[in-house]
Amino acid sequence: MKALLQALRPKQWTKNLLVFAGVLFAQHATDPKLLARAAAGFVAFSLLASAVYIVNDLKDVDADRLHPKKRHRPIASGALSPAVAWTVVPILLAIVAAISSWLGFGFLLVLAAYLASNVAYSFGLKHQVILDVFLIAAGFVLRAVAGVELLTPVAPETQLSSWLLLCTFFGALFLAASKRRRELANAGIGASDQRAVLASYTPELLDRMLTITAACTLMSYALYTIWPATVAKFGTEAMMVTVPVVAYGVFRYLHLVRVSETSEDPSLVLLADRPIQATVIVYILITVWILYIAR
Repeated sequence: MKALLQALRPKQWTKNLLVFAGVLFAQHATDPKLLARAAAGFVAFSLLASAVYIVNDLKDVDADRLHPKKRHRPIASGALSPAVAWTVVPILLAIVAAISSWLGFGFLLVLAAYLASNVAYSFGLKHQVILDVFLIAAGFVLRAVAGVELLTPVAPETQLSSWLLLCTFFGALFLAASKRRRELANAGIGASDQRAVLASYTPELLDRMLTITAACTLMSYALYTIWPATVAKFGTEAMMVTVPVVAYGVFRYLHLVRVSETSEDPSLVLLADRPIQATVIVYILITVWILYIAR
């Protein structure tokens, strides 16, 4: 059971907290019914992601055994048999389908798109340079979309913001490029043996991608906070005060990419780096104050 739990990668579930963005920015976080739907969406997305991780580990077991860290994963190390792993996948998918049937057809479609994109990624597209990081970013965008779709059946006035998609996309693309940059640095001369696509990347290319995506992330978020529709929706321009917090988070992550091995995995950074944790908490507190208390 311990090996199975490790194979589910619960630490990676922090990525799925993005599902709560919809209920937060739609100003419905004080509604227990809608908050419960967001929590159910988080569970569904987490279990679906775990199923994807297991399938990916089953497919990449030989490559993982060459990786200094991934070789300790349950399937690669032999702690979890492939037969048990394959049995767990349909069970997880059945639970996800049951939750999705309650949350609505739109939510189910988003999860189907996430599953399809990840299957395509695992079975070939992760070897396509540039496209691989775009698919990783797409996973985050789909999480944000899911957070809105699960609200629409009971709160039809909720609308999907184009700014939410834009900010999420560039932020996720920044994280994906960071992941590849750290993987390349950690792997050294054996990079292509651990992940074939790394042979197509260079440190210079990834550094430029990081610079561009970081700039786009900050610019799109700054524009979002002062956009007339945003100001009209929230009734204030106060969201602009969160821009320095976001900027610090981006710069802190850039720092970690260059000096810390933990930044190879964005989820572990959130769990391990105190300044990043503090940045997230401060951002949430300020946002809640502006959207719910200071109105």
